[in-house]
Amino acid sequence: MWQAEHVRDRLALLYPQCDVKIVGMTTRGDQILDRTLSKVGGKGLFVKELEVAMAEGRADLAVHCLKDMPMELPEGFAMAAVLEREDARDAFVSNDYASLDALPAGAIVGTSSLRRQALIAARYPQLVIKPLRGNLDTRLGKLDRGEYAAIILAAAGLKRLGLASRIRAVLDADVSLPAPGQGTLALEIPERDDGLDLASLLAPLHHTPSALVSIAERKVSQVFGGSCQVPLASYATITGDQMHLRALVATPDGQRIISAEARGPADSAEALGLQVAELLRAQDAEGILAACLSDAAQADDDARSAELAASAAAAKPAGAA
Repeated sequence: MWQAEHVRDRLALLYPQCDVKIVGMTTRGDQILDRTLSKVGGKGLFVKELEVAMAEGRADLAVHCLKDMPMELPEGFAMAAVLEREDARDAFVSNDYASLDALPAGAIVGTSSLRRQALIAARYPQLVIKPLRGNLDTRLGKLDRGEYAAIILAAAGLKRLGLASRIRAVLDADVSLPAPGQGTLALEIPERDDGLDLASLLAPLHHTPSALVSIAERKVSQVFGGSCQVPLASYATITGDQMHLRALVATPDGQRIISAEARGPADSAEALGLQVAELLRAQDAEGILAACLSDAAQADDDARSAELAASAAAAKPAGAA
């Protein structure tokens, strides 16, 4: 809700004559809390219901975390603005430990991200990494109840909600390379036939440097399918007129990580993303990703088989052989 309120407040300053209302909605991504995103549909879980509301005329625009947006939008929708990027880094949150380095062997670390899981496992193989779902309050509550020694969250999300004091350490990109679009909000709009040029009205909110780095980062992900079921990171920065893009692909256990980076003109962001993707492809990124998807499919099959077996056992009459 903070995201929508933030955009509403900025629009109110730009257009005080307009009455900007928030249509609160809960997406499937908010409702399914017992499984990781990679198991239940990935990025689209946070977007589809909002697009239905726009298509039906119940909403004029949607505010998204760019990290959660699919690589390609459905026909009839467009990304109207990318807001200025906030802190793109991951945050280490713990009540008892100051950093990942301070955690004892066997300590349980919670994360909802295969990317974070892979990078932490590679650097800290002595730690136990377990899935963590729920909204921010739910995740912090699980930490406070002692279910985890530490959890890894997006720094921007904590700061937006006034919870920066919960951050014990911010993870440098060299430790945990961010996800494409992390820390960035984007505005999605539907095609309109009423003559209102909503894109022009939203243009003052658009931040070109943030849009350029997101184009480069998301292009890497798009080349490899943009799936939540594979640990992929990409992170770009701009200095002057030059962009530096880093990306990596990993196995979920962190046993294999390949990385690539390149520099180029900031206004050639998409080309730079393609260049880095090709550097990853030359190191067999597609082989790693195919193995990840195969393992994920097998895990899903095993889970379904277990559920069916449990249902059959529960339905069997007492005393039946």
